[in-house]
Amino acid sequence: MIKKNLFTILLLFTLLAACAPASPTVLRVMTHDSFSVSEPVVRQFEETRNVKIEFLKSGDSGAALNRAILTKDNPQADLLFGVDNTFLSRALQAGIFEPYQSPLLQQIPTEFILDPQYRALPVDFGDVCINYDRLYFEKQKIKVPETLQELTRPEYRGLLVVENPATSSPGLAFLLATIAEFGDPGYLDYWKQLRANGVVVVNDWNTAYYTNFSGSSGKGPQPMVVSYGTSPAAEVIFASQPLTEAPTASIIGPNTCFRQIEFIGILKGTPNRKLAEEFVDFILGKTFQEDIPLQMFVFPVNSQAAVPEEFSRYVQVPSQPAELGLDLIDQHREAWIEAWTEVVLR
Repeated sequence: MIKKNLFTILLLFTLLAACAPASPTVLRVMTHDSFSVSEPVVRQFEETRNVKIEFLKSGDSGAALNRAILTKDNPQADLLFGVDNTFLSRALQAGIFEPYQSPLLQQIPTEFILDPQYRALPVDFGDVCINYDRLYFEKQKIKVPETLQELTRPEYRGLLVVENPATSSPGLAFLLATIAEFGDPGYLDYWKQLRANGVVVVNDWNTAYYTNFSGSSGKGPQPMVVSYGTSPAAEVIFASQPLTEAPTASIIGPNTCFRQIEFIGILKGTPNRKLAEEFVDFILGKTFQEDIPLQMFVFPVNSQAAVPEEFSRYVQVPSQPAELGLDLIDQHREAWIEAWTEVVLR
């Protein structure tokens, strides 16, 4: 009788263990520090797949890529998000990604698909442009410049603040725009003219926008700043008092802006390949894509994703952003930055 009861108890425990939910699998996503997503969106993915997502923030996009490359023989994550088109060639040459042709690519315009082998898939895009303080130009009765060359004119002396391309992603993007417009070495002559015209250089976007810029978010002396095309919408969204008009706007003439595209890739050696694929599909799907604009202030690449009203009303999208080939950027990036440093800072 005792043996029979013991057998029954053991059988009951076995059945209960079999019915208990398995511990969630951990899926690690390495990102840059600016990555952001709404918690309910993440939970939707986690709960439907019994998975726990860990986001490993690893500095700026360049630093995150360096970390992924240095640890590729013993990867610290399953996926890497945030490599942009200024560093994409380096990531592909380092061989850190496994190819994956997501079915969601059918909803993404081909202009954003820069890797034909599908090792890095586009997620979002945004334009680095010169933003200007509308009130300043109205009060001073100065015409807003429409081209990069116009910035060298005497009436704009000391009115532009830019970021150092060696330490800032938007700074590098703006440098690339000048190279696309004036060529190499023509861009150096252009920067000599900007320097002679009192261009101000700071190390990072926060300093440029919140300290030097005279727009509503800053009270500095420069009414023009290298920032993002979505910054005017952010000014409205985060205004302390409701606004019906953005206090800033963007210069969007041909080659005045540089389009940044961010990518996600599955890291080689992941033990969670199927889950990683599902996460890529999720991040390219409508739910995640429509969460992107108000989280990271960039545009979704999925053509079926809607953007918030503030983007439609206050963001100016350039029709001819500056373009440079991925391989060209990869081959000359460091030399361009070093030459710029010699001309502008030394």
